[in-house]
Amino acid sequence: MTQARQLKPYDVEIAVAAGRDEIWDSVTQPAVLHQWFGWDYDGLAAEIKQIFLDEATLLAPERMGWADGSYLEVTGGDDTARVRVAREGNTPGGPEIYDAIEEGWRAFLIQLRFLVDRRPPGRRRTLYLTGETTGRQALTLAAGPWEHFGPRVAWTVTADDHLIVVASRIPLDEHAASHFEVTVSMFGADDASFETTRETWAKQWAPLAAGAEITAAGDPAPGS
Repeated sequence: MTQARQLKPYDVEIAVAAGRDEIWDSVTQPAVLHQWFGWDYDGLAAEIKQIFLDEATLLAPERMGWADGSYLEVTGGDDTARVRVAREGNTPGGPEIYDAIEEGWRAFLIQLRFLVDRRPPGRRRTLYLTGETTGRQALTLAAGPWEHFGPRVAWTVTADDHLIVVASRIPLDEHAASHFEVTVSMFGADDASFETTRETWAKQWAPLAAGAEITAAGDPAPGS
């Protein structure tokens, strides 16, 4: 009998403007996963393969699961669908308990919805900003309006159609500083415009966050 792990339960769900079959492809095909899952760094391809191909088990049509008891399912019809990621757990407490996997899914499902709802042309390229700051400071990165997906994650789309997703280890409305992760997704950018955008974000992020780092494709993961 496997010893029970202390796991927080979660249930994260989002609606998307695409049919069930298309969304199932979006969560199972590596080429599409690269357009929304995670952020660019030198280990993203291996991470996608490990999570969605090597470790995932197909439990039913349009449903996959993992060893920790979590699962992802896609439901809906030909025009709209819902993506749900859930896990039963045994950790006492409620939503105030931080769980990195839960908050990661919140951020990534926003990125999936942006992809299928807006259908931006071209290949996704990302900037991944990390550092210690407050929610108030982090939400000055873009004019907004910001939409919240749970207490720790918020997102907006800039005037140039860049998706900004901000995630913290504590609720965004708290005054204390915390570790933040900000993913900037852009599509179809050539090398010159991408580098210009990277320089702009680096200058904007540095004065807002202690230990500010910015990661793009080809860079090692932050802190490695």
